[in-house]
Amino acid sequence: MGALSNLRVLDLTQVLAGPYCTMLLADMGADVVKIERPGGDMIRSNPPFVDDPDEEAYGGYFQSVNRGKRSIELDLGDDEDRADFLSLVEEADIVIENYRTGTMEKYDLGYETLTEYNEELIYSSIRGFGDPRTGETHRQGQPSFDLIAQALGGVMETTGQPDGPPTKTGPGVGDLFTATLNCIGVLAAVNHREQTGEGQYVDTAMYDSMLSFTERAIYQQSYTGEAPTRRGNSHPTLFPYNAFETADGYAVIAAFNNNHWAELCDVMDRPDLAEEYPTTADRLEHRGALREDLAEWALELSNDELVGRLEGRVPAAPVQTTDEIFDDPHVHARDMLVPVEQPGADRDVEIAGTPIKMSETEPEPRGRAPLLDEHRAEVLGERAEETADD
Repeated sequence: MGALSNLRVLDLTQVLAGPYCTMLLADMGADVVKIERPGGDMIRSNPPFVDDPDEEAYGGYFQSVNRGKRSIELDLGDDEDRADFLSLVEEADIVIENYRTGTMEKYDLGYETLTEYNEELIYSSIRGFGDPRTGETHRQGQPSFDLIAQALGGVMETTGQPDGPPTKTGPGVGDLFTATLNCIGVLAAVNHREQTGEGQYVDTAMYDSMLSFTERAIYQQSYTGEAPTRRGNSHPTLFPYNAFETADGYAVIAAFNNNHWAELCDVMDRPDLAEEYPTTADRLEHRGALREDLAEWALELSNDELVGRLEGRVPAAPVQTTDEIFDDPHVHARDMLVPVEQPGADRDVEIAGTPIKMSETEPEPRGRAPLLDEHRAEVLGERAEETADD
């Protein structure tokens, strides 16, 4: 029994942000029914595949963020399918969608309509620019993807090398961070309903979320009046806090305070540096020259040697490849690589596990992603049984 096993979620989301949010809920035990448009979620056909895209039901993109859900295929423009959807709404706890503003209203299935069928419903939306109900802007109705959100929200302007172009982060934080915040909002609404019996509308915008994500840039602008820009792997107020090339890769050193700096200088056998630059302000003022000293020292060591010498004294770590992540005993001890069936392939695949750990109701991925419309008879049959019982 998961912590959320008493909740049913109707998931009308697609691509990444919405499915990641509902995946978090499914990992914690919620019954997530993925309601897919005719033809299914557009990312079902996205690569990679194990072997043969024609044989496999979906690629890794869909598998990764839709595990543990049930699927039914509904055309909300069809009267019979619309009626089936509304029958599910009557018994649902949460509806989550990530369509453009106005899409659900086009089918007369917006928040206000659905609450006529279930007044305690929690209705949640994830959009690029939010919903007019929570603050109307000229951008609403425009399409948005991770790249758009990172560009508008300041992430790209503050990511990359100083002499390079604005750069998006590797993971799709515009989607993933927004999804996580939306999940928090939904659970807060569930808690509120437990206390008051009231449902409500929860809205999370990707642009808003990226402003929250770039929190340091926001306060720097306010405090200094200067627009922060790209600094590579360095930190504006700490040194050394950076990545350094080693003999066989890269490693990061995070000497956060003066004690860390003294320890680092001791390991480097450079007591003169500790004596001459004892404070953060001293080190920031001379960071260029000091970085050259550190870079020269690091390049003589392997990753293992550098990290080994600093272990227990100064925070440091290798910059790992995904190959190295798969070999890391920590990752396996924490169940962060989870095998699941890949329909149509001759072997299982591994996807990222859940980082949320709980002592009594341990979250876990609950099986592979669903086939399109795999659970129609099961889900609608349950509804028919409930109606008969009533």
